[in-house]
Amino acid sequence: MILGIDASNIRSGGGVTHLVELLRAATPSNHGFARVIVWSGSATLAVIEERDWLLKVHDPLLDRGFPYRVFWQLFRLKDLAQRASCDVLFVPGGTNANSFKPMVAMSQNLLPFEWREMLRYGWSFYTLKFLLLRWSQSHSFRKADGVIFLTEYARNVVSNVIGKQRGVSTIIPHGIHPRFLLPPRSQRPSSEFQSANPWLVLYVSVVSPYKHQWQVVEAVAQLRSAGVPVVLKLVGPPEEGMNRLRSAIKRFDPDGNFIIYCGTVGYDDLDKIYAAADIGLFASSCENMPNILLEGMAAGLPMACSKMGPMPEVLGYAGIYFDPENPAEIAQAIRQLIDSPELRAIKAQAGFDLAGQYSWKRCADRTFAFLAHISQADFNENVEPSF
Repeated sequence: MILGIDASNIRSGGGVTHLVELLRAATPSNHGFARVIVWSGSATLAVIEERDWLLKVHDPLLDRGFPYRVFWQLFRLKDLAQRASCDVLFVPGGTNANSFKPMVAMSQNLLPFEWREMLRYGWSFYTLKFLLLRWSQSHSFRKADGVIFLTEYARNVVSNVIGKQRGVSTIIPHGIHPRFLLPPRSQRPSSEFQSANPWLVLYVSVVSPYKHQWQVVEAVAQLRSAGVPVVLKLVGPPEEGMNRLRSAIKRFDPDGNFIIYCGTVGYDDLDKIYAAADIGLFASSCENMPNILLEGMAAGLPMACSKMGPMPEVLGYAGIYFDPENPAEIAQAIRQLIDSPELRAIKAQAGFDLAGQYSWKRCADRTFAFLAHISQADFNENVEPSF
């Protein structure tokens, strides 16, 4: 069999990481695939490793803007896939504008499907973009022969929006790179942390309206006011929430004593950032699959975490939860971990153990098994396969 992958809309961030790691870990022949063809822009193809069974195909249109990529999907992709004798087409970007069958789409962005989260951006260009994605991905998921979701929470949210689907769906979480795996360290007594040696709380995430960094800044300021020696390190590129974060830092830490904003840190350097922290924190209110939360768990950090979205599904009993819009709850969750080395040790080990279930090899095996199933399925039977 031959698998085609439409990566025309995979250009940055987690989508690129998923595609690169999926193909790196895959053994397509185990699932009956002799060749995999990937169509994408030059930047994405450049970071995908060479394989004997892999053909990377570049089209100059895919290096251009969104309208050009839509044109390519509408008028070129189906013909290219048919000429290549593809047995199934995989669309990890979620939006498919052609009629090639069978087709498997993947849901990786939940923002377009949650009104409350989408409207945090106000009536802006971003909101219009999310509305367009909501329409285009809903159309793609309804007509797809198979849809891959990353969490049960995401499947429920999307399914409630799009209604009846033609094909089957399954849940295949992303994996985590082994370099993030760091067994939990021995937890030091709280008395060892002083002003000269404060707690380091780490929050890694893009600065966006649904990430609530400014609420975290206020929470840490409350702990400082209570005499707790704690420093907050924020890592992540600036986006639409940056003005609110700057305002919070100016209000609560104008002298720069306890808030450290590092901006963008390269993916290859993130494991070192996690290894230097004492407590991990994740305050997002909207996720499809919280990969950053997984990284903190894998790094052996005790995690204080948002109770919204799929976070409890992923972190389970290993977290101390809070409302990400309530600074007092965030401060209380951090304080619980600070006050008890025993609790820190229990939560860190539990999170590390759970993170061990997420590997790119497992993700690749299940993905290719699902694609093989769809390529040979009888679509009169809308039954999710078991792997």
